[in-house]
Parts: sequence; structure tokens; C-alpha cells
Amino acid sequence: MASRFTTVLAAALAACQFAAAQNPDDTKDTHPKLTTYQCTTAGGCVSKDTSVVIDWNYHWFHTADWNSCLTSSGAINSTLCPDQATCAKNCFVQGNSNYTASGVTTAGDTLTMYQYTRNAETGAYGNASPRLYLINTEGNYEMLQLNGRELTFTVDLSRLPCGENGALYLGEMDKTGGRTEYNKGGAEYGSGYCDAQCPVQNWKNGTINPSGSPYCCNEMDILEANSRAAGFTPHPCSNGDCNRGGCGYNPYSQGYKNYYGPGGTVDTTKPFTVVTQFNTNDGTPSGTLTSITRKFLQNGVVLPPAVSGGDILTTEKCNAWDPAAETFGSLTTMGKALARGMVLTFAIWNDATGYMNWLDSGNNGPCSATEGNPELIIKENPTTHVVFSNIRWGDIGSTFNAGSGQPSSSKGATTRSTTLATTKTATTSKVTTTTSAAGPTQTHWGRE
Repeated sequence: MASRFTTVLAAALAACQFAAAQNPDDTKDTHPKLTTYQCTTAGGCVSKDTSVVIDWNYHWFHTADWNSCLTSSGAINSTLCPDQATCAKNCFVQGNSNYTASGVTTAGDTLTMYQYTRNAETGAYGNASPRLYLINTEGNYEMLQLNGRELTFTVDLSRLPCGENGALYLGEMDKTGGRTEYNKGGAEYGSGYCDAQCPVQNWKNGTINPSGSPYCCNEMDILEANSRAAGFTPHPCSNGDCNRGGCGYNPYSQGYKNYYGPGGTVDTTKPFTVVTQFNTNDGTPSGTLTSITRKFLQNGVVLPPAVSGGDILTTEKCNAWDPAAETFGSLTTMGKALARGMVLTFAIWNDATGYMNWLDSGNNGPCSATEGNPELIIKENPTTHVVFSNIRWGDIGSTFNAGSGQPSSSKGATTRSTTLATTKTATTSKVTTTTSAAGPTQTHWGRE
């Protein structure tokens, strides 16, 4: 499966007046609360005091007199930022105090993400396309160590049409977001993004990137999906590059065309639970990753797998489906990254170039080659959104009950509602409302 990197970041940055500075101003990022759960077979599930932070690209960077630190073309202003130290002195990052305007709401253990948001004054919808990371009370990213363990969550994709991608995945980002004296905000402002497509951006790990070098890291796509198609894909990295295409596991592409979708075995008109188990050779978190098992639950029961014997991606299958995988160490390399710890990432996005055909069209899904055009999506589905909830990770078998779809116990579980404060923001930081669905700050990929 070939890989094509889709970059919509530069144009959006120019329109939105973002920049590549480092140190926070006086506007704090509100970090909407999102309760998650860590589980063990011995002690059940315990709630964690976690939140989400929006990606660095979605913040506004400005001078002390509230001018942008980018030029009109989206490049870093070299006068303000000739080097790291000068840029950190001249430019400040503004906290996001209104996540609702960025297409994000939370309540207890539930996260809702909208592709578009509506301008209250004009009534027009503009592209929000948020990307979020799970952050802890220490101001660092919550590092999930999942080798020999499992991750479970519930998702509602019923409002995601062809061309949309509601994604939950893991990236081996620095837990501090690259926090240094020149990047004091770090993870608290969503810096440090990297993935297996080796993105090249104005900044790298939270500081300016004048050389234009890529930022590669191991990536495990737990779920990339809409209501019509879904898949999971490991992307291991080694020697400065990554397995960009990946050996994706998609029921439709395996020939099970009625398994996933509206009215299918996994009925996407209703919420369902996704379980991903990372199996090692000796059954321990320190062992070698040899396979990944996918399970779906709905209406309180474990659904039959698409493939007799279970939906299992083995090292052998991975290397056969994508010969490049073996070059990067395949599942063995992926397991080492999972053992070290990876950052949980949430995104909703669409693709104005490839229409997300790599996910849901041709051999990969039932959508036509043009249904995923964002111009059609914003016209016909302006309120399209995805809902993630009940996120749990821990020992294999501890995060769900085979009979009910819920863990056997939850210790200290609480429900919290998020109040989103609104503070005055300089008018130059506002995102320009558009109906063309250009995609504000996503640096992502497509496959075809």
C-alpha cells in the first residue's frame, strides 16, 4: 500500500496567524478535563485525573504588542526569530481559553470533536479539525505503556460520512513536549508532535526548525474510521525513517465487505466498543510484540470477529502485506515503542486532495472516489463529529467484561463536567471562517 503525505498546514497557518515561538503569555490553556481509567486484573479500574490539550499549531503566537510572529505567507518572521533565544524573547504563545470554538467539548469521560464550527455572527461553518493529546496533572503528556497490555474505548462514528476520519492513535512524542528554556509551555501547549509520516513544520519539538528537518517517530494507529470503513495500522520507525504505509488491518480490504458499517456486524449507526490487545511472546510487558488482536463489543456483548479464529495481525501477516515493514523491524520495533510509552492522540480530519480514498474507497471501503470531497461534506454534513468515551488501558482482560462490555469494577471513578472559560483574545488570532473546508492545521497523511 503506497503512502502519500498530505500537508495542509502551511496555508492554514498563514490564514490563522500562527507562529513558531515558545514561551507562554498570561492566557492559560484551559485543558478540558477528560476522565480516563487505568486497570489491572487484581485491582480493577481506577480513574485518572487527565485532560486534553490542543495541538501547538492551533495556538496563536504573537509579539508583546499583539502582532503575529508569522509573515503573510506563513513563514516564520526571521527578524523576530533569527534564532531560538531571540524568538523566545520576542514571541509568546497564547493559551486556548475556548475549546468549544475549536470544535472540542468534554463531559466526564466523554470527548466530542467536531470537524466544523459555526460562526455565531455569520452562521457560516468553518473548518476546526482539532487534534488533541492526553495530558496529566504534572503538565506532561500521559505516557501509555501498552506492550503486553490492552486499550479499550467506546466510539460513536454515526455522524462521520465518507471522507471523514475520526482517529485515535499513539505517537512516541517527548512526554514534556520538548520543554526547554526556549519552550517553557511544552506539553501544556500541545508542542512536540511527530508521527511516522515524518512531518516537516516550522517548528520541531516546540522550537523553530530553520533547517526544515523532518520529525519522525513511531506511530500506532489504533483506529482510523468513519461510519463506512475502519482500520488499525502499526508504523514502526528506525534509522531516521518510518514505515509510512504500514500493514493496515481493514475488514473490508480483507474481503469482509458487510462486517463493518451501517447495519453490519459492527453496526456503525450506534456506539460500539473497540479493544486492542498487544500480545507478546511471553505474555509480559517486557516481552517481544508478536501480534495485535482487535475485538469489537456492542449492545453488551463481544461481536464475532470478521475472520474465523479472530481478527489478529501477526508479524508474519504484517511483513507479507507490507514488505517494507520488516525493514523497520515490524511489530518488534512497534512493541519496543509501546513499552517505552506513547502519547494518546485524538483527531478528526478530512482530505481536500485525496478525499480519504485510502481509508474508505476502492479496495478499502464502499465509498465512491468523490464522496469524501470536503466541499460536499461541509455542505451536506456541517455538524459531522465523533465521540470517544470510557477510555481504559491496562492488563489484558482487565478493561472490559466479555459479557457486558464494561470492566468488572471501577475504583474511584468520577464524572466531571468541563466548564470552558472565555477570555478576550486579540482579533488577529481569530480563524478566518470559510466554507471551502481547507483544513486548518492538520499535518496528516493519506494512503492510496
